[in-house]
Amino acid sequence: MNHDELNHWSKRAADWARDYHKSLREQPVRPQLTPGDVAAKLPAQAPEQAEPMERIFADFESIVPGATTHWQHPRFFAYFPANASPASMLAEQLANAIAGQAMLWQTAPAANEIEAVMINWLRDAMGLPDSFTGTIHDSATTATLSAILTMRERALDWQGNTAGLSALPRLRLYASGETHSSIDKGARIAGIGQDNLVKIPTTDNFAMDTDALDAAIHADLDAGFLPAGVIACTGGTSIGACDDIRATIAVAKAHNLYTHVDAAWAGSAMICPEFRPLWDGVEGADSVVFNPHKWLGAQFDCAVQFLRDPAPQINTLGLRPEYLNTLGQDEITNYNEWTVPLGRRFRALKLWFTLRAYGLEGLRSRIRNHINWSQECLEIIGKLTGFEITSPRSFSLFTFRFKNSDTETEALLSRINDDGRIYLTQTRHKGQFVIRVQVGQFDCTREDVMMIPTVLKDLT
Repeated sequence: MNHDELNHWSKRAADWARDYHKSLREQPVRPQLTPGDVAAKLPAQAPEQAEPMERIFADFESIVPGATTHWQHPRFFAYFPANASPASMLAEQLANAIAGQAMLWQTAPAANEIEAVMINWLRDAMGLPDSFTGTIHDSATTATLSAILTMRERALDWQGNTAGLSALPRLRLYASGETHSSIDKGARIAGIGQDNLVKIPTTDNFAMDTDALDAAIHADLDAGFLPAGVIACTGGTSIGACDDIRATIAVAKAHNLYTHVDAAWAGSAMICPEFRPLWDGVEGADSVVFNPHKWLGAQFDCAVQFLRDPAPQINTLGLRPEYLNTLGQDEITNYNEWTVPLGRRFRALKLWFTLRAYGLEGLRSRIRNHINWSQECLEIIGKLTGFEITSPRSFSLFTFRFKNSDTETEALLSRINDDGRIYLTQTRHKGQFVIRVQVGQFDCTREDVMMIPTVLKDLT
């Protein structure tokens, strides 16, 4: 394929994409397949000779759409969304065409400087202080790992990267059991270890118990351990739990500990001023992450990490050999020094397009609708015979169970997802198997959300 042929096939792909999204409501959200079904349709070896694009595209049409879980389906209520607004899709096409590698300012000046401006736009839109700056990662997992590595190095007086960890004190991290598993993964990858991630008990509203946090830190100090940092959450993945950010940070700062706030999903809602009390005190955090790809419509992957002071993270992750210097520009910002990978995509372009194409008020309206529709859905399900709401709505997320039984609830979830009209997932809450409902797909409507109680009634 050459660029003239690319022009033709890009138009064909755009037509296909339009028809795909137009027909999504008529498709089951999740395909009914068994592992290996797709692989069985592919040749075992790569072709020796070039194949015509007509045949390649036809194979795509026959194999891929019917074997895809449709994340852009307006009745996708599982996990959290990975939204892709049309404006974001267009930006990704242009970024793919440029195919730049934005590791340094000199390798991608536009990508670098648009990223800096987008961070400022989002910071201001979410009510964070002007002192915050930040960068874009692929996912919240990478942003959180960056924060945990920074906690490690700061606690070790920047010796871990050079001396290794074997002869250094045993480090400790603190988070509640409502935080995402990426915190656990970060503790493992950073060399701190799963056993040194202390899970702090929660209060009746599932926020981290700050008295227990303070006691745990004191106990570790008495045991000769080295506390390194505290991870708080706003909108936990399981039931949407929110820590008392102000109180949590106060305890951490009393012990001179670095703090990171995981607001990967719910952070997007902070463009609406009325939801900001749910992360009151966030301005005191050292690091905050949220994913515009979850609820703002910026296509995956796009995670924004705000930093009150970037210097500790740059000291942890930055590495500038001679071949990465920009001659004559010693103090220039190179975002690869803020992140784990050296290579970086032009992720800021889709933020620029999305924020301009819908405006903050348009995005606020979507989020407010999702939250209101979620509450309406909760109230309807709560009145259905045999159903119990097991956690209240947090933003646009709530959970329920059926017939007060793990077995019945699990069987119902299987029927729901086999039915195909909607897609839901599960979690464990208070030791019970419960079903999660999370409203947030970019193009969903009230009618789509009301399909949830309809399906429940039809299948019970």
